[in-house]
Amino acid sequence: MIEYLPVMIKSAVSAGIAALDVYDQDFSVIEKADQSPLTLADTRSHDIISQALEPTDIPVLSEEGKDIAYEDRKDWEHLWIVDPLDGTKEFVKRNGEFTINIALVENHIAVMGVIYVPVLSLLYFGAFDRGAHRVKIETPEAVKTDADIDRLIDKADPLEVEVDASRQYKIVGSRSHLTPEVEAFVEEKRRVYGDVEFVSAGSSLKFCQIAEGKADIYPRLGPTMEWDTAAGQVIAETAGARVYRHDTAEPLRYNKENLKNPWFIVTNGRDE
Repeated sequence: MIEYLPVMIKSAVSAGIAALDVYDQDFSVIEKADQSPLTLADTRSHDIISQALEPTDIPVLSEEGKDIAYEDRKDWEHLWIVDPLDGTKEFVKRNGEFTINIALVENHIAVMGVIYVPVLSLLYFGAFDRGAHRVKIETPEAVKTDADIDRLIDKADPLEVEVDASRQYKIVGSRSHLTPEVEAFVEEKRRVYGDVEFVSAGSSLKFCQIAEGKADIYPRLGPTMEWDTAAGQVIAETAGARVYRHDTAEPLRYNKENLKNPWFIVTNGRDE
């Protein structure tokens, strides 16, 4: 499956360029039925990624194309799970904390993931047969050929979670979706560790902060959807982190009948 990594990277970067074109202009915001925002960047990114992945003959489950009946997708052994613009609220606020997320799922397990941060031109990718990596893209517009992507992959820095019990305990959480349960979680950690730092971040960047060793734990005690987590889960896990359900401690699974995720925890293992 690693042969799909170049098309994942190329489509994510191309979608990121298109998103920035909208980001740098005045744009309108539409409120979807679930009251979440939608912009032209969401739809352009969805179209670019869907067209790029079409030649793989693997079906796509995307936030902006999610109305696929479970009966039609329940037997899919492989699928792409895509969030063409994760963090639309951050996009609208223009704080830069939005990402493009693409994951490959095999038999309900996310096995390869790409996260691109357009404002920073920063690419994260992970696969279970090659680990997690991060690379700064100096000229995104120049990422056009497989050779360009091979050079990016070759110069990427490996990521590995860090457990340092001597440093301040750090929790990363949602910037736009902080819940009372997360606040209670933070207070409990303060009782255990004393001095605890809580850092807010948007979109799938929270998974990346765990993978980079910048935080110890990310508690998501609130609603998310499968496309919010699939790519991030792969990157965090291939960097050595653990991602598990808050209620059962089992791994998150994908292409479920109900596409909502249970509450979950991402941890570097410091508590274990």
